[in-house]
Amino acid sequence: MPLHPEIATFLATLPPPPEGPLDPVAMRAAEEAHVPPVEERLPLHAVEDLTAHTASGDVPVRVYTPTAADRHGLLVYFHGGAFFLGSLETHDHVARSLAKETGLKVVSVGYRRAPEAAFPAGLDDCHAVTRWAAEQGESLGWDGTTLALAGDSSGGSFVAAVAARAHDDGFDRITHQVLYYPSLDLDFDEDRYASLRENAVGYGLETAGLKPFNSFYLDSGADPADPLVSPVKRKDLSGLPPALVVTAEFDPLRDEGELYGRRLRQAGVAARVSRYEGAGHGFVQHFSRLPEYHRVFTETRDFLTRH
Repeated sequence: MPLHPEIATFLATLPPPPEGPLDPVAMRAAEEAHVPPVEERLPLHAVEDLTAHTASGDVPVRVYTPTAADRHGLLVYFHGGAFFLGSLETHDHVARSLAKETGLKVVSVGYRRAPEAAFPAGLDDCHAVTRWAAEQGESLGWDGTTLALAGDSSGGSFVAAVAARAHDDGFDRITHQVLYYPSLDLDFDEDRYASLRENAVGYGLETAGLKPFNSFYLDSGADPADPLVSPVKRKDLSGLPPALVVTAEFDPLRDEGELYGRRLRQAGVAARVSRYEGAGHGFVQHFSRLPEYHRVFTETRDFLTRH
C-alpha cells in the first residue's frame, strides 16, 4: 500500500536535511521544543521521576503506574534517537501509552547518550537499570511476573543487546523483548538489505542519513561488527526471551528487523514479526495517534499476555 496520507503530508512539510556537521545539542533542543505540556499528556494513576542507583552509576528513570493496584508487571523502556537524540521527555507519550494499554508499570530509562558518553555507556545504563528494576521489585510494586524490555529504533538495539547480555550473565528474569523498527545492524552497506535501497529516499529516515546520524555512536567506539552494537550479528540467539519485532513497510531498517525475527525463530525462540503497512520509521513515536498505528500498543499487550 502507499505511504499513509497523513505521514506523506507531514513529510512534505519538512525542511531539507541540514548541510554540514550535525549539532547534537541544537537537534536535542529542537526535539524538546515540541514536547507538549504535562497537562496535555495522557493521564495515568501516577508518574514519578526517580534515580536508579546502579552498578553503572546513577541513572534517571521515569516510572509510569497505570492503575491503583498494589502490584504490576514491569516493562523497562529504552527510547530511540540514533543513540544521541531522544529523552524521557520526547518519548513520554510512548511510555504513557505502553503503561495504559499493557497495564504494566513502565520504567523509562534516561540513559547516557553519544557523543558525550562513549560506547558502551548507554548500553551499560540500560542493562544496569533492568537489573535494578528486578532488585528493587518490592519498592517498585513489581508482582514478580512480567519483566519485559521494549524500545524503538536505537532503543530496540539496546533491547536486543541487553537481552543477550543478560542471558550471557545468567540473569534470567527478562520475560519478553519488544522491538519497534529496531536498528540492529550498523553496517549500512546498501547491498546487505533490499529495504536500504527500496526505501532509500522520501520516507523520512533516508539511507544516506544513517551513517551521519549514527556517527556519534560509532565514533565513540561502537564497532558495527560487535554483536552488542549490531545484535543481528550474534551467532547464537537460542535461549533469548520471546520477541515481538515491529517493522514499517517504508523503513530502510525494515529488513534487518525482520531478519532478526526469522533468526530468533530458527534458534527456537518464540518470535513474532509484525510489519505495519503504509508506515515509515518512527511511526510509534510520531504517528501512534492514528488508529491504525495506535494498535501497536494493544498488539504489544496481546503479545505479552500470550507469552
